[in-house]
Amino acid sequence: MKDLLSAFGLVLAIEGALYAAFPGPMRRALASIGMQPDQALRAGGLLALATGVVLVWLVRG
Repeated sequence: MKDLLSAFGLVLAIEGALYAAFPGPMRRALASIGMQPDQALRAGGLLALATGVVLVWLVRG
């Protein structure tokens, strides 16, 4: 549970830093996501999921 909360905190910190540093581009990125078809979002989500699992697997052994 401690690792999960740490990971969640890290995600929030990185995302917050992106919004603080690049508010305009982040707003445009979110607007363009709203126009994407569900299938493209699903594929991107699955790719991010698989990449994250592989990264954690490599780092944690």
